[in-house]
Amino acid sequence: MRSLLREVLQTTLLALVLFGGLQATVRNFRVEGSSMEPTLHEGQYLLVNRLVYFRLDLGRLGEFLPFWEAEDGKAVYPFRPPQEGDIIVFQFPQDPSRDFVKRVIGVPGDALEIRGGQVYVNGKQLAEPYVLEPVGSSYTLRVLGPGEYFVLGDNRRHSNDSRNWGTVSWELIIGKAWVVYWPPDRMALF
Repeated sequence: MRSLLREVLQTTLLALVLFGGLQATVRNFRVEGSSMEPTLHEGQYLLVNRLVYFRLDLGRLGEFLPFWEAEDGKAVYPFRPPQEGDIIVFQFPQDPSRDFVKRVIGVPGDALEIRGGQVYVNGKQLAEPYVLEPVGSSYTLRVLGPGEYFVLGDNRRHSNDSRNWGTVSWELIIGKAWVVYWPPDRMALF
């Protein structure tokens, strides 16, 4: 009897550890709206990789480790930071209770401008084969600050994005779109 109880406890503990690890690294997300068409469609479900953009704030680390010299504002990404072209899920800056999915167009330090519907990053026109019809909008030249990301929907005519409400701070980024898993006939890996 004692060995059966031990086995049940070990199995339960293992299941809890696996569940916790999975929740910390992967999250599902349902696409709402048409702002990312033709890449993503309303009703699709994504798995979001939360671990890939893990950021270690070296300044905060100094608060917990007495031997660590605090470096305010300095952070490292053990894996990698968000990059131009990544599709990310993030908390909407104007209402963090809502999550959005968009494509990263500009990263910290980039000079970004939109002229005649064409996006220019650091003076070079961005090749965007995923955009079906560019919008004739403009965006004044701006250099992105530390931790700022400029995001746009692929369906520019029907997207509420950085053109309207500004940049996304790294603190609001949940993770990178990893795989579309539903519906099965539209499965895709990013």
